[in-house]
Amino acid sequence: MATEMTAEEVVATMHIGKMADRSQMSLRTIRHYDEVGLLTPSGRTEGGFRLYTERDFSRLMVIRRMKPLGFTLDEMAELLRVVDRLGESESGAEAGVGAGAGEETAAAGGAGEARAALDGFIEQATARRAKLEEQISMADEFIELLKAQ
Repeated sequence: MATEMTAEEVVATMHIGKMADRSQMSLRTIRHYDEVGLLTPSGRTEGGFRLYTERDFSRLMVIRRMKPLGFTLDEMAELLRVVDRLGESESGAEAGVGAGAGEETAAAGGAGEARAALDGFIEQATARRAKLEEQISMADEFIELLKAQ
């Protein structure tokens, strides 16, 4: 879902090639993430070329960091939704949005659920990292065994 870009964001946009270079990911992968809804460009040129902002780049880097830990596309999408909900609840609180007592309670509940979901992702990422660390240790042992031959 593309949101309205600020004037600064319009000036600071980048095309997909620059996103690919900066992220060290292929154009094909970035296009795929757009097709599956993980990374929607913030805008498009009159010719239809994708335009990305720094916010989009940060989102792509979250996706890139999840990939080696074995998160699925669905899990990536869920985490991004959680992060978006947390960002919305923080920006609403910072803006001092006038809400009634019931609305404040509902917003706090939604933020609490999002925070709990984020904590779950943190636990998963920590466990997956530990497994990777164990695999690296085994690989190191294997290399040392080969060197000893």
